[in-house]
Amino acid sequence: MSGSAARRLIATFARISDAIDAAAEHLSELDGAIGDADHGISMALGFEAVAVALGQPRAELATPAGVLNAAAGAFLNAVGASTGPLYATGFRRAGERLGAVEVLDAATVAAMLQAFAAGVRERGKGQRGDKTMLDVWIPAAEAAAQAAAAGRGGADFWTAVTVAAEQGAAATASMVATRGRAARLGERSLGHVDPGAASAVIIIAAMADALDDLPNAA
Repeated sequence: MSGSAARRLIATFARISDAIDAAAEHLSELDGAIGDADHGISMALGFEAVAVALGQPRAELATPAGVLNAAAGAFLNAVGASTGPLYATGFRRAGERLGAVEVLDAATVAAMLQAFAAGVRERGKGQRGDKTMLDVWIPAAEAAAQAAAAGRGGADFWTAVTVAAEQGAAATASMVATRGRAARLGERSLGHVDPGAASAVIIIAAMADALDDLPNAA
């Protein structure tokens, strides 16, 4: 069905916005331990702006690329801090990868996650182990690629992805931050889960809820 993938992405962003809004206070508490205590507010504002932008009937929202580009612009306009450019670049790279595909399956979602992670890494010049969101997005993208290659779809696919994401976020508690404001704390950042990693887990869980019937092939 033409436009099916785009509509599913729009619905997925709405689910993400609700999940982030519900967790905003918790995310800001995590950020308060090692940052500015505003991560939850920033993410909630960003995804609310995305949901509003995608709720407008516009011709460019007919393709996954159009949806993800619109999400990038809305998020960047709403979130001026470093998270804004990182997510915006990730969304744009994901849009470039998906283009005008009409059906989301495990392979296309895996490709989307890989492109998103690559975009964030490219923009932030970071890597796994920096105690950032990349400690979630990179292993989640790798798990998605492995699950898709193994022919796993639906709940099996998302179980692999969400477990990798949760383990990645938990691991940040044993890392010393080397990026962002938390890096100023040095060893004092130990023992705290990175708020960007925590919000990435929430986003991935919302994606799993919205796309739980993901087929393993188009």
